[in-house]
Amino acid sequence: MVPTRSLTTLIALVAAASLPVLADEHTEWRSYGGDAGNSHYSSLQQINRSNVGELTLAWRYASAAGQPLPHSSELQVNPIVVDGVLYGRNPLYNVFAVDAASGRELWVHTPAQEHAGMSNMRGVTYWQEEDDRRILFTTGHYLMALDAATGKLISSFGDQGRVDLREGLGRKPEQVSINSPSPGVIFENLIIMGSAVTETAGSAPGDIRAYDVRSGKIAWTFRTIPAAGEFGADTWPAGARDTSGGANAWAGMSVDAERALVYVPTGSPAPDFDGSARAGDNLFGNTLLALDARTGKRRWHFQTVRHDLWDRDLSSAPTLVTVTEDGKSRDLVAQAAKEGVVYLFDRESGEPVFPIAEVSVPKSDIPGVYSAATQPRVTLPEPFARQHMTAEDLTDLSPEANAAALKVWEEAHELAYLRPTGLRKTILLPGFYGGANWGGGAFDPESNLYYINATNAPNILQMEAVEVTPGSTMGVGEFLFRQQCSGCHGVNLEGFYPYAPALTGVQERISKRQATDVVTAGKGRMMPFGHLSRHERDAVVDYLFAYSAGELGSAENDPQTEKEIVHVFGGYRDFVDAEYYPAIKPPWGTLTAIDFVSGKIRWQIPLGEYAALTKRGIAPTGTRNFGGPVVTAGGLLIIAATSDEKLRIFDKDDGRLLWEYQLPAGGYATPSTYTLGGRQYIVITASGGKLGTPTGDEYLAFALPLAATD
Repeated sequence: MVPTRSLTTLIALVAAASLPVLADEHTEWRSYGGDAGNSHYSSLQQINRSNVGELTLAWRYASAAGQPLPHSSELQVNPIVVDGVLYGRNPLYNVFAVDAASGRELWVHTPAQEHAGMSNMRGVTYWQEEDDRRILFTTGHYLMALDAATGKLISSFGDQGRVDLREGLGRKPEQVSINSPSPGVIFENLIIMGSAVTETAGSAPGDIRAYDVRSGKIAWTFRTIPAAGEFGADTWPAGARDTSGGANAWAGMSVDAERALVYVPTGSPAPDFDGSARAGDNLFGNTLLALDARTGKRRWHFQTVRHDLWDRDLSSAPTLVTVTEDGKSRDLVAQAAKEGVVYLFDRESGEPVFPIAEVSVPKSDIPGVYSAATQPRVTLPEPFARQHMTAEDLTDLSPEANAAALKVWEEAHELAYLRPTGLRKTILLPGFYGGANWGGGAFDPESNLYYINATNAPNILQMEAVEVTPGSTMGVGEFLFRQQCSGCHGVNLEGFYPYAPALTGVQERISKRQATDVVTAGKGRMMPFGHLSRHERDAVVDYLFAYSAGELGSAENDPQTEKEIVHVFGGYRDFVDAEYYPAIKPPWGTLTAIDFVSGKIRWQIPLGEYAALTKRGIAPTGTRNFGGPVVTAGGLLIIAATSDEKLRIFDKDDGRLLWEYQLPAGGYATPSTYTLGGRQYIVITASGGKLGTPTGDEYLAFALPLAATD
């Protein structure tokens, strides 16, 4: 039976504005990642190794209330819990509050239609000062502030409760495409924000900005693409600040309040894969930054990839850890990376805990293209994802799968660390999504162990030399399509399953006007292309429709017509077999425990399974995964993340499976845990919508039976 609360208790929850902040925040889950340092740790131990098998479903909440759901969802919420109330999002971009003990809805905020949509949703941010309690969240290109008790917009924040994130970037707002998938972080009366931008030429710069929580006014800005004369500007071409984009912090941040530092991980400069217009090392792309949280001034930095040509974003919020050895403690910051490694630094000085080697890397095989001669490479901690493969490591699920994989392997360059994308196929391992992705890791202060999940699925990188007809009817549209669109939708419109749809036959499904509206406003995962002029958007659509229908004009097909060669990214390509399984031997998904004192792996296990392969007698292979773990003092390691749509709990000491539950949809999110009324709960967002699985909207809470907590 689902426990309920009395009307008196519910009223008390809504009126809880005057309650003080609890001293032990582990009894709650007040921040994305559990605390300001993104530790993913809880000191709770009511649920532990001895009784976890008794867990039962305490409540479930259908956040979309039966409304039609989008085909794919970017709902990846780590819900927060404050004063007995759980706050989250739903696939329709709404924000909600429910009683954290029963799942009973308290309020729902629905953004106005013109403000809704177009952002991944990983959570919300809570701020409180005396009786002023606020929920801050983003949707589209807006940062909004709600009254935590009522869900109503706070009109004194920004423009009637909203701040337009497109403003203040040195570009015309209507030309900026931006959102903020990971929630902002709080320091005193500031909310510090990163962003996601388009990853093509012409994207906006990824400035880090702090806003006053009360007024919404910008308090400081750190320019990740430096202006002329600023530190790092010499690592970019002259004028890059006005033309280049990216180097943005989309994955989240962490705050050390005692040191007044915010740790910011950035992604690659734009465009991904093509660095021809941004010669140089491109500081502060792919950089862990330590900034003064009050002023935005740089304290220290470390660039993990120079002149990124691989989309090697720092893809999760840093984890602030305190490592204890021989009775001495040291405050560190751990940054997981798509390369499948963890960078470990002293929080104050930025000095690496373990040596980071400087290694020579291959040059680009495209004439005249700049690539860095050397790159930093982690020596310890040991990598948690696959770093090497040979022909012997290719899939052996069937002779046919092996033969197909071997053909691709033989067509590709010899595998090498950070080999630049070129005209010949290059195998990228770990693939586009890591290694680590936005879920990040969990740190256990009792054992100095860091836990992180990973995907071992290679991808294929390749640039293509494309002939473009300058000045022709289709020349502008063809060039822009190759530059802006083909990376996801494919040069031949084949799409990138399951993330970007194929565009073959698009002229039979929608009109040109509808297609132009999508390019202008965005749809689903696709962000708006406001940086393209109306003429350019029309030209892209004209080319797309003509190419799809096989109706390119005679000038484009005439071999006598003068052509121009441009090099474009050949598109996101999975290295998979005919059944979409990775073309490398398993495990394809792993869960790893790393000792931060020695830097050595303590244990590693496959994470997840494909039922079809299990039926064929193949041992669990692990699956691709999105979302992060939580570790507790009760000896538990809690994680969903896998494409088999299960929530699992492991023994944190040895990785032994203790409990699992089949979710109604994939749990591509990080769990939360908290206590209320003397009962510990574990909550997961069953969001689905990724890795080819159906979209879901439910939040599920688990607890021990009531009798067991008396």
